[in-house]
Amino acid sequence: MFQTEPLAVTFAQQSQAGRKETNEDSMGALCPADSSLLTHKGCVVAIADGVSTADAGREAAELCIKSFLDDYYSTPETWTVETSCRKVLGTINQWLYEKGQHFREAHRGYVSTFSALVLKSRSAYVLHVGDTRVHLWRSGRLTQLTRDHAVHVSGSEKYLARAMGFDVKVEVDLHRTPIEKGDVFLLTSDGVHDFVGVDDLGELLAGVPGLDGEQLDRHCQRLLELALERGSNDNITCQIVRVDRLPDASADEYLARLASLPFPPELSKGSELDGYVVVAELHSSRRSQLYVVEPVGGGQRLVMKTPSVNYEDDPAYIERFLLEHWVGTRVKSRHLLRSVDPPPDRTCLYSLREFVEGDTLSDWIRRRHHRRGPLRETQVVVDIVGQCVRGLIALHRKEVLHQDLKPGNIVIDKDGKVTIIDFGSCFVAGIEEITAPIVRDKILGTASYSAPEYILGVKPSAKSDLYSLGCITYELLTGQLPYGEAVEQARSLSDFQKLSYRPARDSNPHVPIWMDRAIERAVRFDPHQRYDELTEFIYDLENPNPEYLAPSSTPVLGPTKGNGWKTLAILLALTQAVTLYFLLHALG
Repeated sequence: MFQTEPLAVTFAQQSQAGRKETNEDSMGALCPADSSLLTHKGCVVAIADGVSTADAGREAAELCIKSFLDDYYSTPETWTVETSCRKVLGTINQWLYEKGQHFREAHRGYVSTFSALVLKSRSAYVLHVGDTRVHLWRSGRLTQLTRDHAVHVSGSEKYLARAMGFDVKVEVDLHRTPIEKGDVFLLTSDGVHDFVGVDDLGELLAGVPGLDGEQLDRHCQRLLELALERGSNDNITCQIVRVDRLPDASADEYLARLASLPFPPELSKGSELDGYVVVAELHSSRRSQLYVVEPVGGGQRLVMKTPSVNYEDDPAYIERFLLEHWVGTRVKSRHLLRSVDPPPDRTCLYSLREFVEGDTLSDWIRRRHHRRGPLRETQVVVDIVGQCVRGLIALHRKEVLHQDLKPGNIVIDKDGKVTIIDFGSCFVAGIEEITAPIVRDKILGTASYSAPEYILGVKPSAKSDLYSLGCITYELLTGQLPYGEAVEQARSLSDFQKLSYRPARDSNPHVPIWMDRAIERAVRFDPHQRYDELTEFIYDLENPNPEYLAPSSTPVLGPTKGNGWKTLAILLALTQAVTLYFLLHALG
């Protein structure tokens, strides 16, 4: 998430029409000056070759480059490189294809090849469609990182099998490779690599280390001249990128940057810090403290979170503490707690977020069930869960998993508005791509609400948050948990297989059978048997699923009780026995 030394590269690029009248190639490169953007999105170099047989090939190539550079850096910082690139290129391709439909023949429209290199942290991401190429020169060896999407009809004649704007959907090759200091990448159009051999390319790239930017420009120019000398009759374009520095800080340096601000002193009611006065202490634990604060002299109340001094020298803890605030500023929803930027001249490490007055769902459940008995108004629960779904969808769209969804991390105010709080355990896909010289803090959620995949070491997904929400829905209706307290001791697959879902109707007869079965599906131990989307779950809570209505019907995806597989095996054996009986009878 944070680097002591950012990635540094030197690049040069040249493009000429060559022996043609117009240049239908296009190119572009960008390394953001903003250190945060450089860390989370990286540097981009891209090349495109407008198809000469298309009437708008030049415009297509230029559009590919300009749109990709603009739109990639506009995607959320929480997204992975792959997600950002595929969404951006999919949109560009669709635009090109639709513009091309104005031509009588589709291939006469907006069609272009496209190759790009994204350098983020210590990885290179290569995207490619068409016959432009990306090479890597390392330790005296040249490796082609792309595969031409072209079919050769004869020695000199070929046609593209894949290109941007060629069809309504485009299949883009994308792969990731580790990078090293001193790596040199070369991007070329076919007017260069169809005429300059691998040996000549390698010899030219061998002279790149140690060159400054101006010398590297001349190196690019020399490659284009060489292509012309070898008989190139096409547009000629090349880009050279050298990796000068990697974000490879030591753990001590990493800690020094993370802890550039000291931990705050112990606070109590009436304490002042950076223009805020503590009104009350909300919560204190081994890992952090929460206070209600307001500006000195009065103003909007906020919640201040301070780190525990127990972790002053723990970079993994500090990084996760900072990540929680980072998530709260980048994912927006009225059902997610909003982070507030601290004063620019703050004197120590803490975070601020909006103050939401209300009860946690833990308190709500305790008050409703322990005092009033089984909940009759199931629609109240559906409304609460629906608001949670909207908050989770906002997170998942940014490739963020909450990972600690539980009643204690959900607040409901006097008007019934629900807010999901505490992003301290979040998984952010885009951050995980960034290499750090530490073992990142992997905080597990509360066992009673955590999906089994966290315990079993299976990669979590949005379905993991769905499992937690299913458990919360069950508890809202019954005051209990779907598998009881025994789930907290489950540590292996066999442990989970021994547990059985307890129908919500057993504890609360007011729960409709179809709602019970929707919850049962949401909390299945196998994530593949849960709903694919949160919206499907909330829909089945609001609308009776015909498959769940009959009391004797079998749940859609089979049994989930511990003895379910035994029952299935017995049924299969009986079926085979009956089939064998009739077969022998027929033969007899």
